[in-house]
Amino acid sequence: EVQLVESGGGLVQPGGSLRLSCAASGFTFGDYAIGWFRQAPGKEREGVACISSNPNSTNYLDSVKERVTISSDNAKNTVYLQMNSLKPEDTAVYYCAAESSGYGCYTAEAYEYDYWGQGTQVTVSS
Repeated sequence: EVQLVESGGGLVQPGGSLRLSCAASGFTFGDYAIGWFRQAPGKEREGVACISSNPNSTNYLDSVKERVTISSDNAKNTVYLQMNSLKPEDTAVYYCAAESSGYGCYTAEAYEYDYWGQGTQVTVSS
């Protein structure tokens, strides 16, 4: 059974940092691209970052790429999203998702991703 489990969300003040984790199981981790998405109330789900090891690639949403770093620990089947200098507009539910095409991080469209986690809430507020 494929599972993606996010953790690390919470309440943080503006300017603070969070590291989200996505633990994957039930599939060959290195064969999938793993993306982080977010969805704020009343807004569409948007791709934040993606990482792939085969082929090796990363992609970032332009509006966050100076503040966000995606990384993976293949030995632990875990992908991380380090977010710094957080802003109130970063408040959203953050999801990780897996994409199996083998083309790496070629898309930020949520409908292209095959498996999803349950999400973790990030709230940036003073």
